Amino acid sequence: MAPIHISYFSDVLCVWAYIAQIRLDELKATFQDNIEIELHFVSVFGNAREKLEKSWRDRGGFQGYSDHIHEVGKKFEHATVHPEIWTSVRPPSSMSSHLFLHGIKLLEIKGIVPKSENSFERATSAFREAFFAKVMDISDRNVQFAIAEEIGLPIAMIQQQIDSGEAYAQLSKDFDLVKEHAVSVSPTLIFNEGRQRLNGNVGYRVIEANIRELLHNPPVEESWC
Repeated sequence: MAPIHISYFSDVLCVWAYIAQIRLDELKATFQDNIEIELHFVSVFGNAREKLEKSWRDRGGFQGYSDHIHEVGKKFEHATVHPEIWTSVRPPSSMSSHLFLHGIKLLEIKGIVPKSENSFERATSAFREAFFAKVMDISDRNVQFAIAEEIGLPIAMIQQQIDSGEAYAQLSKDFDLVKEHAVSVSPTLIFNEGRQRLNGNVGYRVIEANIRELLHNPPVEESWC
């Protein structure tokens, strides 16, 4: 039986995606070769500062949003949230990070770095950790270089993927998929060829139950109509 394909859409500046990382890790450990998770980006924080200024204007501004993030973080023991999140450092956009991460993904696609090392996934997780736990401005290219270098990736080769325009093309493919599947929430999981989706802060057991249902029911039983 072919593995179940899961398209996972998230924004690196989204706290719910940061919290959900542990669920992805658990899914891969539990189902191993039975699932295939493909990471994509949805630009929820593409214009982060203006978005938060408008939506939190009457709720305490950036400090109010920071307080909200801390309240969310307190509910999850595995999530470390820096005291100054969204106050001392306010990334203008997640787009820069998404572009850079696609540069890393291209290194895997081209075989420049071994796919078995999961560099793209590790870097995506490292970017989230850098922002939420260490309050680093991950929209800044110098910070991106530092993170990539720390996990042993060739920064010159990543920059080449960006300069060539290929990383932009990969990011544009994400934009197309976001439109095709009408994705507006981070994170969003889409599987069963687009017929099923889970949006937002969905618990691990709910995700697991959906996957097990697909694994144990043959395709002819997936639709009753």
